[in-house]
Amino acid sequence: MSRVGSRVGDVASRPPSSPVSVTVQFVLAGIVWGSSFLFIAVALTGMTPAQVAGGRLFFGAVTLAAIVAIRRERLPRGRRIWAHLCLLGLTFCVIPFLLFAWAEQHVPSGLASIFNATTPIMTAIMAWAVFRVESLKVGQLTGIAVGIVGVVVIIAPGAVGEIADSTVAQLALLGATACYGFSLAYMRRFLGDTGLSGISLAFGYIAPAAALMVLLSPVILAEPMRLTPPVVGSIVTLGVLGTGFAYVWNQNVLRAWGPTRASTVTYITPVVGVALGILILGERISWNEPVGAAVVFVGILLVQQRIRLPHRART
Repeated sequence: MSRVGSRVGDVASRPPSSPVSVTVQFVLAGIVWGSSFLFIAVALTGMTPAQVAGGRLFFGAVTLAAIVAIRRERLPRGRRIWAHLCLLGLTFCVIPFLLFAWAEQHVPSGLASIFNATTPIMTAIMAWAVFRVESLKVGQLTGIAVGIVGVVVIIAPGAVGEIADSTVAQLALLGATACYGFSLAYMRRFLGDTGLSGISLAFGYIAPAAALMVLLSPVILAEPMRLTPPVVGSIVTLGVLGTGFAYVWNQNVLRAWGPTRASTVTYITPVVGVALGILILGERISWNEPVGAAVVFVGILLVQQRIRLPHRART
């Protein structure tokens, strides 16, 4: 999660969790989100990309509905807010979930997790260039440029010669993270002052997204499914944990640590995603992928101002 996105929808004040509990939740959120790419890959062995996205949203919406009911969270009210949330359901859920699922038919799950790490850079671009809610310094603009170079390093070797399915899939992954960046900046611009908790906001855009996929179910379910135990377990885990509990854990970390420290979950997810892809799925990585990922991470550090360019001494 980026610094821009982390500022949106801070949860209402509650008794703080213990430091150990917060740390455990931080690690769990990183592991769950990092393992999501493995679960997508497994689910695709018996389901289409649309079925994976729809199932993930359905179980995520049910889980968040239960959490909202148990915690008695205040729900969004008013047509304007719901119009914004319905749009976010498309740009933050339906479209990127479909793109990730489709892309993982052609690229390893570990590579998908690496591309997901570009979300903070995409968010900075959207917040600065599209919605004008963030002003970027020279160092942050340099970070965006460095991040783009990292993406080119990842994509370029496979794009030499004719464009392969894997290259198109990698562009689809960038499209998905661009959707995430757009959505996080959009929330900052239009939903930053609602007074709602992050959990209520999440339910507000995940529920319409799930409802849309349910309405499209006659088309989505026309394709046969092979619901083996691994497939069912993966799709349920994606929804319940990845789109449900992990969001609650992240909100608790955000409240306890603040947006800057909480956003470091971005650094855990690709490590987990790549490791699980290698250890469980037997995936292999090319030299350019870790090199490009390292360059992307330097770009993220610059964008989030965790490292800064040296100032030139005045003469």
